[in-house]
Amino acid sequence: MISYFALAVISAATLAYEVLLVRLFAIVQWHHFAFMAISIALLGFGASGTWLAIWQDWVRSRFTPIFATSAALFALSAPASFLAAQTLPFNALAVVWDPAQLLYLLVMYLLLVVPFFCGATCVGLAFVCYGDEIGRIYAVNLIGSAAGALGIVSVLFVLPPSDALRLIAAVGFIATALVALNGRLVFGPALSAGGVILALTVWAVLPDGWFALRISEYKGLPGALKVLGTKVLSERSGPLSLLSVVESPSVPFRYVPGLSLNAPAAPPDQLGVFADGGSMTAITRFDGRHEGLAYLDYTTDAIAYHLVDRPSVLVLGAGSGSSVLQALYHRATRIDVVELDPNMLRLVGEDYAEYAGDIYSRPEIRVHVAEARGFVTSSKHQWDLVQLPLLDAFGAGAAGVHGLSETYIYTVEAFELYLRRLRPGGWLSITRWLNLPPRDALKLFATALEALRRLGIETAEQRVVLLRGLNTTTLLVKNGVVTETEIAKAKAFSEERSFDLCYYPGINANEANRFNILDEPYFFMGAKALIGAEREAFVIRYKFDISPATDERPYFFDFLKWRTLPELMAIRRAGGAGLLELGRVILVATLIQAMVLSAVLIMAPLWAKGGALVSSRQFWRVAAYFFALGLAFLFVEIAFIQKFILFLGHPLYAVAVVLTAFLLFAGVGSGVSSRFAERIDAWHRARPGRGPQLSAIQLSIVGIVAMSVLYVLILPRVFDSLLYLTEGAKILVSLGLIAPLAFFMGMPFPLGLSRVWLGAQPLVPWAWGVNGCASVLSAMLATLIAMTFGFSTVVLAAGILYAGAAAVFHRPLKAAGE
Repeated sequence: MISYFALAVISAATLAYEVLLVRLFAIVQWHHFAFMAISIALLGFGASGTWLAIWQDWVRSRFTPIFATSAALFALSAPASFLAAQTLPFNALAVVWDPAQLLYLLVMYLLLVVPFFCGATCVGLAFVCYGDEIGRIYAVNLIGSAAGALGIVSVLFVLPPSDALRLIAAVGFIATALVALNGRLVFGPALSAGGVILALTVWAVLPDGWFALRISEYKGLPGALKVLGTKVLSERSGPLSLLSVVESPSVPFRYVPGLSLNAPAAPPDQLGVFADGGSMTAITRFDGRHEGLAYLDYTTDAIAYHLVDRPSVLVLGAGSGSSVLQALYHRATRIDVVELDPNMLRLVGEDYAEYAGDIYSRPEIRVHVAEARGFVTSSKHQWDLVQLPLLDAFGAGAAGVHGLSETYIYTVEAFELYLRRLRPGGWLSITRWLNLPPRDALKLFATALEALRRLGIETAEQRVVLLRGLNTTTLLVKNGVVTETEIAKAKAFSEERSFDLCYYPGINANEANRFNILDEPYFFMGAKALIGAEREAFVIRYKFDISPATDERPYFFDFLKWRTLPELMAIRRAGGAGLLELGRVILVATLIQAMVLSAVLIMAPLWAKGGALVSSRQFWRVAAYFFALGLAFLFVEIAFIQKFILFLGHPLYAVAVVLTAFLLFAGVGSGVSSRFAERIDAWHRARPGRGPQLSAIQLSIVGIVAMSVLYVLILPRVFDSLLYLTEGAKILVSLGLIAPLAFFMGMPFPLGLSRVWLGAQPLVPWAWGVNGCASVLSAMLATLIAMTFGFSTVVLAAGILYAGAAAVFHRPLKAAGE
């Protein structure tokens, strides 16, 4: 007898583990390698389908013991696989020049496959043994997964990731206990009690050291801790990051990006703050006296304060407070501070408030916990200066590890929004790391020009200034024409600090390369080309992608052009590895690996068992249908997560709300799918020959395609009209919008699998495996399509896949012997 509660619990644990791995690997490695390892590891779903297909006759009479064993093995392997994987001497940044790293990566894949194989076996086993209840089983699986997605995000607010890993293992043992108790085994009560005892042991008894995270020695925090006397003072953990506060008395931190060598004094004492063991910022000791902050007038982003006197300032990304101190030093009349991570604000405003001068309690400062773009969208206030300071680490940017990261703060639409929030004569200031050949700076410059043109400004080149120092660049965009007086102030500021003005209206080439001398004035040349009549041709022939990012393609940090890749690979061992944008290269490599492994996991066992099943037409119909569903479901899910980020104003809310809503309402759709099919069949029988005889599968897919296209067309306007709502109201609106689409999306899989059960029962586990492997590929394919064409194209591709699935299953499968 099937235990639906046990099925829901193991489904929740499996999805929670997948989400948690993203956080765990973001801490111990780099986030894009987490994405890659998890994608490959999810091939465990395909492997479970293969195993069940080969042994389906044997497993049908052994549901309870196999389910209990698989759940217990999931509980054991979930922490063990990750803890073993993090001990590998893997350096993510050395993959392009050290082939040995690929071997370590393969071992990591194999380790992570195990828990997903075990979790997927529990679900697939239910399909094999209870095919007459497919709709209900799939509904429970989806609803349990929704609970896991929402639950793990909630848990990460109160538990560190290592304890969350311990909790997932305990939940796996709970699933074992539940199925044993429900299965009426001779030793069922004992096995159930054992599961509970193991769950309690994992949660409360095992030592913390067993679950300790080992951050890669190539990240910033382990490197800092090698300095004599350096120690971690405290940590704060949350769903967004693990923040580690570090003291280094023997070699003090002096973290001031863009600081001029002409600065009159060194920074005060600082505490380093490392996010996920990598990107560093610093909490600066502040005693309330402005004189001690004079060094902050010698960074590239200080130029804005010399162009507008005592401004009202909006700081988008407070970090550890350096930009706030800079605004205080320049006597800003009002400072609005926006920070996404509340733990960062707690570090500065609570844990180390005395050290930091209790800056967030000052009357001129207003603190807002929000996503930058969402805050600016919902606010009606205007400022003299909108500042986007530099928050990410130089090493991460230089290595191209942000290439897969979508960000909505550097898009054309974002720049339009910032400019609308400026008072007349106000300035937008954005600082990025300097890299050669120029990439970030020129892409920002092109984005600003495009935003100004969209706002109807015909002389956009009269409103921008570009400055570079030793290791940073700052772009200024004015709400108005840059005056001669302001140009003179910018020149004086730059000369005193040995900074180079790369562009201002009327600049000459000999002014752009005076202090930090390059072989050629590359930044000036790029800026002049972007304001010229041949700007589009320049962007096309430039070796890196510097075309403006948009909300449709929000990948600002993706600079790779495929035609440049052979040249970059040729020089990677000669110091050119830093020019490789690792994100997209690794994404494609992973996709190829996943396709090969998927074929091996699905096809090789079939041929080993006998080619008759492969050669049957029914097999290819089943494979095509469930492969298309696996791709399409996640295409829609991923695309709409991105589209809801701007409305909900917080990426964490978007992922939690959208993912949970899709899984929950798809589960509801799956639960009523059989009844829906019965009513459609009854309708056709009562009206023979009247109109098109569409099946329940085809009708559900018509609903999916119609609503997806409708939402792509209307969502931007709907969101714009509802931005005034509170966060709670926005979540309710999001649930209401997602519910009907997700409801229909929950139907094609159980309806199709029911057909397979009736007409080609041996193919049921293969359908489960094919669908799982397609889901693995879909995440990578969706990202590649979005990076190249945009998220609306991802939705369009999903619609085509769903339509293809409907065409493949336009008639029932023939039962054996027919």
